[in-house]
Amino acid sequence: MNFSLTEEQEMIRQTARQFAEAVLAKTAAERDRTETFPYNEIKQLGELGFMGIIVPEEYDGPGMDTIAYLVALEEIAKADASVAVILSVNNSLVCYPLMQFGNTEQKEKYLKPLAQGKYLGGYCLTEPQSGSDASSMLTTAVRDGDYYILNGAKNFITSGLTADLFIVSTVTDKSLNAKGVTTFIVERNLPGIIYGAKEKKMGIRSSDTSSMTFEDCRVPAECRLGEEGMGFKIAMTSLDSGRLGIAAQALGIAQAALEASVVYSKQRFQFGKPISSFQGIQFKLADMEMRIQASRQLIYKAAWMKDDGQRYTKDASIAKLFASETANWVVDQAVQIHGGYGYTKDYVVERLFRDARITEIYEGTSEIQRIVISNWVLKEY
Repeated sequence: MNFSLTEEQEMIRQTARQFAEAVLAKTAAERDRTETFPYNEIKQLGELGFMGIIVPEEYDGPGMDTIAYLVALEEIAKADASVAVILSVNNSLVCYPLMQFGNTEQKEKYLKPLAQGKYLGGYCLTEPQSGSDASSMLTTAVRDGDYYILNGAKNFITSGLTADLFIVSTVTDKSLNAKGVTTFIVERNLPGIIYGAKEKKMGIRSSDTSSMTFEDCRVPAECRLGEEGMGFKIAMTSLDSGRLGIAAQALGIAQAALEASVVYSKQRFQFGKPISSFQGIQFKLADMEMRIQASRQLIYKAAWMKDDGQRYTKDASIAKLFASETANWVVDQAVQIHGGYGYTKDYVVERLFRDARITEIYEGTSEIQRIVISNWVLKEY
């Protein structure tokens, strides 16, 4: 097995790293403090081709493979996890289902501007009463001639107040349960959409998160993504891809925490010597590195399976679960290494600690990942 990146993938890493260090790192703390959306930063990422990095060239994307995408996402997340999740949602949960299930007209109209960074996408699956149990959603879509009438509510929408269009899951036939779910492409300014206030969050504060309510919202039938009843399949396919994005985000957070801890441990002196010389600190750094490297290999394996056309649902869940739990463990150790300073906003590990927590929740909680993994294990052995 070859674990080295290709020349093209390494080029993507360097480009993402340079942008992250030169642009994102300088403004991340202030945007976190003020909860300011990174409009200019997202625009620049679009110009670099990162907002639709997995989109084929025929639809104005760079056509990069999944590993290149995740390598870039890790570098972005090291500097700013808020920007990373915006990038992840746009690629994994909006561009990807359009690539897989959209018709030619939909790809021309929506996928091209998404890939160019002219549009920003959001994803609407979770509802106030249905999170992990996506099949119990209540938002309905009723056919009315050339339109569908949408009624219901969605919440915890990344870029909910800034996205130009949304991938929305609805119920078209409740009697069919999961087979009665249908997906739509919904443009932002349609009448009948009410946007909720921005959520006040522990972390990922530069990314806006909000709710959305549909009140007799008329969506053109031509905006249905796939056929009626395909919505649950579209959602699960999208989440497989999305879990890799969140795994890479978690990996970037963990890597940033490790690097900050190494620097601090060499500069912080106690008892006449740097704390990096103490075995207790060295063991923490060793365990951090071990878990980070294991996470990276799990992520790359799942990404390779995806690009190879293999079923990667189990491996995406394993990568997401392990990387997100690694991120939370690593940032906890990083704060401990920094001592009292780690609890202050003067050091980056405080923000990393807050940002890491959500990675065990969105795109499927750790508990859901264990259910997915165990279901596959019970079938395979």
